[in-house]
Amino acid sequence: MPIEMPRGLPFSVDTWSAASERKRHHFLTHAHRDHLAGVAAHASYPVYASRITKTLALHYFPQLEDSLFVEIEVGDSVAIDDPDANFTVTAYDANHCPGAVMFLFEGEFGNILHTGDCRLTPDCLQNLPLKYIANRGKETASPLDYLFLDCTFGRCSLKFPSKQSAIQQVISCIWKHPHAPVVYLACDLLGQEEILAEVSRAFGSKIFVDEATNSECFRALSLAAPEILSCDSSSRFQVVGFSRLYEKASEKIAEAQSNLQPEPLFLRPSAQWYAASVSQNPKPNLTEAERDEFGVWHVCFSMHSSREELECALQFLRPEWVISTTPPCLAMELSYVKKHCYKTKLTPDDPLWKLFKLSPVKKSASKPVSKETPKTHDFSDQDESQLKDLPISPRELKNFELSPPCCAEPSVTLFGRARLGLEDDNAFIQEEKSKRFIANEETETELSHAQHVTLVEQVAANKSESSDTAAAVEELSSTGESTQVSSVGNSELTADESEFRKDMVFYGSLKGYNPSLRRLYRSMNVPVPRPLPSLVELLETSKRVKIGSGSNYSRLNSYYSLP
Repeated sequence: MPIEMPRGLPFSVDTWSAASERKRHHFLTHAHRDHLAGVAAHASYPVYASRITKTLALHYFPQLEDSLFVEIEVGDSVAIDDPDANFTVTAYDANHCPGAVMFLFEGEFGNILHTGDCRLTPDCLQNLPLKYIANRGKETASPLDYLFLDCTFGRCSLKFPSKQSAIQQVISCIWKHPHAPVVYLACDLLGQEEILAEVSRAFGSKIFVDEATNSECFRALSLAAPEILSCDSSSRFQVVGFSRLYEKASEKIAEAQSNLQPEPLFLRPSAQWYAASVSQNPKPNLTEAERDEFGVWHVCFSMHSSREELECALQFLRPEWVISTTPPCLAMELSYVKKHCYKTKLTPDDPLWKLFKLSPVKKSASKPVSKETPKTHDFSDQDESQLKDLPISPRELKNFELSPPCCAEPSVTLFGRARLGLEDDNAFIQEEKSKRFIANEETETELSHAQHVTLVEQVAANKSESSDTAAAVEELSSTGESTQVSSVGNSELTADESEFRKDMVFYGSLKGYNPSLRRLYRSMNVPVPRPLPSLVELLETSKRVKIGSGSNYSRLNSYYSLP
């Protein structure tokens, strides 16, 4: 399916939707069904198209009016008045099907070539203005700003034969089967009329097309080559539709074999079969017809450019930006685009932003990085309404590299950020950290006061401890509520713990000190856990003791009990 033109342009090409209906001018490159989808519901004046394209469109959709179209033929140039700014459009042969044209738009939005569906051979390119053609690798006199390119076979690495070579393969295959009583040609697609015309000329026979079952092919042949049509259904050469082709071929061949008669010949000139089977057969035979398991002979005939032809055409045209008109195949998969458009410096004043009505690139200058580091613009912050009408997919736009990058934030992990001592730039996170820090300060103060009171009560209650412990109690009592201690997390205070608390340095309130000093103090005054008893002590206490008669068992049990 064709793509919508950018929102910054006043015209649409090959799209008929609510979005394209809001455009002031409409262009139709050719009359294939996928380029006419929705035309009956959303077509509005004016629609610029060639005469053959207009005639076929009116035949497919009788509800359309002839006055809707404005004819423009190959080589014609039309000046169009537009409220924003006037522009000029010129039609060129697209080398695709009867009536197919490319449109060259020239105006304040730049120089735009929309190929529609095309096969950009050198013969096709030489019809374009010389100012847009580079000579032997040199720069063009007036470079194309944007090229909307047919990338149907942009992923296929096969080297397609020329149309003339493919037609000769069809004729050669027919010559090799002189006893075939019927030759069925699967050439019902608009654009394959040239094959039928050459076959008719080579064998001096007309070709039968069933108007009842294949009206579109009959209508196209009536316009392109009416002299080759035959009304005799017994003609040796007949056009068969692609629908049920393999089923029909299997039935006809099996019937001929069972009756011991010569087999009919089924021929399908198309590149789709080769492109689909390239994974199983990377190097198919493209110089002669090849038969499949159903008995159908295939010839590689393509109305679209191969990958090699696309690369060659781009070397001659040298556009600034290339946008694929045939998703899911992307222009970014082509070598030329990767080398020249992918590394184009996308500056805030680049006309691409105006064309797509997007915001310029937002760059941060906080932490510069090396110029060798690639930078990809992130469109995630763009509104969905801005991205939905892009002729390139968001994935393709995200792959535009800014070269050389101005600056970028370093990619640091959580642990790397802590190791490097980097502060988080997020204001919300900083605010939350501040709130948590204040809450912790208040909680620690309350806990310290409660622990201090508990400690005083516990120490004062134990009057049997040493004088050092009593002194510690008096010292703790004299500090008041401002004394801050660390928690030991134990409800019972032992002599060792009292001694530990006695040896600790007690400070007053730490609120007036630097936060770094407070953290340092807390890290140095972490309670030390009580050491476990040694194994020797446990063994000594567990030794059995000889007990004589009349001994005090309760005293011994209490004496040798485990700590």
